[in-house]
Amino acid sequence: MENRTEILVIGTHEDILQTILRLLNAESLWHAEGVSNCEEAIAKCKSHAYQVILLGGGLTELEEMKLKTEIRLIHPAIHIIPHYGGGSGLLYAEIHGALNTAN
Repeated sequence: MENRTEILVIGTHEDILQTILRLLNAESLWHAEGVSNCEEAIAKCKSHAYQVILLGGGLTELEEMKLKTEIRLIHPAIHIIPHYGGGSGLLYAEIHGALNTAN
């Protein structure tokens, strides 16, 4: 059995966050969890090894920059992907693309 890719989704819009989690968790080789703010994201990253961080909408540019810096200190090789919509096809392509590239 292959290992599942661990994904953390960060988004401030609860309905959208739940939709993204449902879509990602429908993929058998992915396991996604969600948080709604930067503090929760950093705490999760300190206690769990994610391969992908998906940045959803609602964070400010400054929050995103700080979050990327903090997470890279914890997990330097992690893939951090911005996703602000565009449908499930784009979502899947963004994640597959990141997983197939070295960081």
